Amino acid sequence: MGAGFLSLSQKLKNPTMSQPPPDQSDFIHSEKFLQELMKRQLKLSISCATAFAVLLFGLPLMNYLLPGLMAQRVGGFTLSWLILGVLFFPYVWIIARVFITRSMALEVDEVRHAAEGNHRQS
Repeated sequence: MGAGFLSLSQKLKNPTMSQPPPDQSDFIHSEKFLQELMKRQLKLSISCATAFAVLLFGLPLMNYLLPGLMAQRVGGFTLSWLILGVLFFPYVWIIARVFITRSMALEVDEVRHAAEGNHRQS
């Protein structure tokens, strides 16, 4: 046998290689639970991506549609450069913080929801 293959005795010694499939009555592995989780994660991802896209596409549009406003000086910068050079990164950090905070809250909620689902099924 080649070096890349494990013998039967090695597979039996290492339980991670052959874990049994999850119990069908386990709510956390049910299709309903997983679909709800993916739906919530998708909503969060889309909302954060939309917030980023608003700035990403909004700044060039503002420069094109309102050049006079974007050329005004604010704190030594034109408004356009103030947004792009100074405010862009804090805006992205805020989006990231919101995503992480809501994602962690989503995980806590899903754990609670899964525990309730398992108690209902037993």
